[in-house]
This record gives sequence, structure tokens and C-alpha cells, in this order.
Amino acid sequence: MNIKEVGFSTVIASAGTIMSACLGGWDIALRVLIALMVVDYITGFLGAVKNKTVNSDVMWWGGLRKGAILAVLLIAVLLDEMVGNAEPILRTLALYFYAAREGISVTENLGILGVPLPPGISRVLTQLQEKGEGK
Repeated sequence: MNIKEVGFSTVIASAGTIMSACLGGWDIALRVLIALMVVDYITGFLGAVKNKTVNSDVMWWGGLRKGAILAVLLIAVLLDEMVGNAEPILRTLALYFYAAREGISVTENLGILGVPLPPGISRVLTQLQEKGEGK
């Protein structure tokens, strides 16, 4: 590796570490949300390609929406700290809520692509949505 590669790797690793710390840690809930966000973005793009409705403006705002989700998660982490929650209650609610929404969006995108989703995964997404809504 040359010095540029080492520098770039260091910057990426540092940014990832800071981001995961700000979002409450790199636990399974955050990994699920990030994975769903990435899969949603990709399947949304593929669905738009299939329907011949690709629009860079829609893609841009979709990416910004995902950034806004992470901002809400950051606020939930900070609110948990501010009110002295021993457990990350607000963070967990935000993660469940947004994971369910992203999962439902992935389900819709897969339907556009003609890819069925296993019933067990659909049930879990419904349960997450109910938990995120406080039911």
C-alpha cells in the first residue's frame, strides 16, 4: 500500500467509527437498518430501470431521505442520553420504526421486480412496524 491508500483507508475507518459511535454503536439493529437502506436504494433503482422511470432527482431525494433517517437516529441517541435512559429506548424505537419502513419499501420494490419475499420475513417486518408504532 502506498501513502495515499493508507491515508484514504484511515479517513474512511475514522469516519465509520465516529458515525457508528454517534448512532449508538454498531449493533445488529443498526446493521439491519443500514442493510435495508442499501437494499431499498438498489431495488428502487432496479425497479425504476424495469419501469423505465429512472429519475436522478428522485434518486437524489431518496438518498437525502436516508440521510435524514440517520439524523433522526442520532437525535434519538442524544435524547436517550439527555433524559438519562439506562437503555437506548428511543434509539431502539427509531431503529425498529425505520427498519420496518425500509423493509416494507424493499418488499414493494421486490414486488415490482417480480421477486417474492418469504412469508417469515414479511411477518417480522410487520412486527417491527407494530413495535415502532408503539403497539
